[in-house]
Amino acid sequence: MAGCPGSRTMSLNENTDENKSGDINSQLKQWPIQLHLISPAAPYYEESDLLLAADCTAFAMGDFHTNHLKGKSVAIACPKLDSDQDIYVKKVRQLIDHAKVKSITVLVMEVPCCMGLVQTVREALSQSELKPPVKILVVGLKGNIKNEIML
Repeated sequence: MAGCPGSRTMSLNENTDENKSGDINSQLKQWPIQLHLISPAAPYYEESDLLLAADCTAFAMGDFHTNHLKGKSVAIACPKLDSDQDIYVKKVRQLIDHAKVKSITVLVMEVPCCMGLVQTVREALSQSELKPPVKILVVGLKGNIKNEIML
């Protein structure tokens, strides 16, 4: 197949048995979450720990809510399919400089096209007055953390 390796079809359903019984509560504490729709001036971003997640990450990770979203404000984006991504740099810069986010965790899939979200954060940081710590978590196609990088 030609094109982005992230578009290659794969079956990952080796073991989808549920380990827990009962409902698991959502850790989502805000709306909207899509980066095009969020307002950096929303009170839940002010001095928060921000999770900037590629759209696919929550579907790949069984522990997304419990281990990654809990206690954080969130914005999601797709660096391959979303249009007008130059707006993303501006919004992330506003989250840094105006909302004064305390930290940023960038959650991306291991496919090359997902690294555009990391580039968005790097560019926003280069334009920002404040420099919060940034952690990048690279998620494997089976939902495991393959790599952790500090910027």
